[in-house]
Amino acid sequence: MDSGTEPGVSLFGGPQVVVAGRRWATRSEVLARNGMAATSQPLATQAALEILKEGGSAVDGAIAANAVLGLVEPVSCGIGGDLFALVWDAGSKTFSGLNGSGRSPHSLTLDELKRRGLSRLPSRGPLSVSVPGCVDGWYALHGRYGRLPMEELLAPAVEYARQGFPVSEVIARDWEQSVEIHRQWPGFLETFTLKGRAPRAGEVFTNPHLAATLEQIGRSGREAFYRGEIPRRIESYFKGVGGFLRARDLADHRSEWVEPVATDYRGYRVWQLPPNGQGIAVLQMLNLLERYDIASMGFGSTDHIHHFVEAKKLVFEDRARFYADPAFNRIPVRQLISKSYAGRRRKLLDSHRAGKSFDAGDPVLGTGDTVYLTVADSTGNMVSFIQSNFKGMGSGMTPEGLGFMLQNRGELFSLEQGHFNCYAPHKRPFHTIIPGFVTRAGRPILSFGVMGGDFQALGQVQVLLNLIDFGMNLQEAGDAPRINHDGSSSPTGDRMTDGGVIELERGFPRESVAGLVERGHRVTGNAGPFGGYQAIGFDPASRVYRGASESRKDGQAAGY
Repeated sequence: MDSGTEPGVSLFGGPQVVVAGRRWATRSEVLARNGMAATSQPLATQAALEILKEGGSAVDGAIAANAVLGLVEPVSCGIGGDLFALVWDAGSKTFSGLNGSGRSPHSLTLDELKRRGLSRLPSRGPLSVSVPGCVDGWYALHGRYGRLPMEELLAPAVEYARQGFPVSEVIARDWEQSVEIHRQWPGFLETFTLKGRAPRAGEVFTNPHLAATLEQIGRSGREAFYRGEIPRRIESYFKGVGGFLRARDLADHRSEWVEPVATDYRGYRVWQLPPNGQGIAVLQMLNLLERYDIASMGFGSTDHIHHFVEAKKLVFEDRARFYADPAFNRIPVRQLISKSYAGRRRKLLDSHRAGKSFDAGDPVLGTGDTVYLTVADSTGNMVSFIQSNFKGMGSGMTPEGLGFMLQNRGELFSLEQGHFNCYAPHKRPFHTIIPGFVTRAGRPILSFGVMGGDFQALGQVQVLLNLIDFGMNLQEAGDAPRINHDGSSSPTGDRMTDGGVIELERGFPRESVAGLVERGHRVTGNAGPFGGYQAIGFDPASRVYRGASESRKDGQAAGY
């Protein structure tokens, strides 16, 4: 769209702002009153809508969509991975948070990893695996918020798995890269390829083993996945590849209901889950940035990018030190997300010069690849839902005859003795996947998320700045070019010593890049794409949902 386009009204109040002479949206927001779903693949979006139309809740729709995504987008998610969710219950006007992440194997110790001469856990293979929490997460959510039987929710995925589905374009590209990475592992080629190669865009793919597994889960409940034949087959597979995951590890797994945490940013309350995920990094960054007049800087300006990146550097030092499994550490969450702590840390942020290195803060210790989807139903319930196998399709571990790969989330443990995130048996690793939510005056107005590993916290903050400070609509906020910063200290033990590198997608002004270099930043252009994004906004006055699904993915937002 050019600068002559008439701006509409932003969900976050006032007229939409035409940014830098243009608007970024590649398509319109989707509007509907009865229900909305936004996922990274259209077949999953349609499955959620079918469930909503049959009387299912927002959570029912999310489970149905996630099951389909595990089939049609196995490069990112599946029942071998973990999930997190934020749920708004319209009846009680309350939030619930679910941590559905799994733990490390009981029988693998830090001493064993050290004996093998490892300085960090491998990205793939049997040592990178933690217990998959997805299925238990489904049942925990369904037990509290579900309306329709689980068999009905899994039926669309079962049908597509058995009858086949056409592979979409972005997923086909990622699938091809994953085949070369994982072809060495037993069970992978038989499950995820067509005679040894990835399916191409438009080719029909089936996964009858996954269909049978999902049918068993729908028929017999969570116990089918965590006790009985499935975990026995998983154990047998891991014994065969020299791994440590056992049936006992699955039997001992349970998801955890947790209290969401929040901060206020310019009159909006932004909600996240506490560690072992990185959600509070969003809140910490917003606390640092709220004292600056971001709107007057202008989107894509040197000032905008500089302050955003410097806030990220400060927060990621805290992330590297403190974010871990709270069952093993006293995580100072309340202190980290407090305004007073942000005020102390903000003194380290130089508005005119890039920082090369920072230390983590010293809060007082008190007594932790991906798909994102969001669904809203006719009664006002909304769920912000994120699920992942982690990096590059997962660990490569594909037990024969089950139709799915296990996650490689264990890679994110540190092997540094004394580190909050140091490996231990039956411990949850640091997690990057984070669902987001925004309320105002006690009412829900936005369920959203951004995919992409470490980038997720950066992506969420950018979306919120785009909406609140720059006046973009939901679609524009996701389609606008993004800023990534690579090189911060990490929970695995890496340290930032040289300030890292700013990576900019196409669309930022050349003069902004020159200004960043002048302030001491290293900048690379034409990078990306960064992340993927879905969102559902709600207007309490008109009771209209607005949906968005960005152009970097195959996704779709749709309502009725």
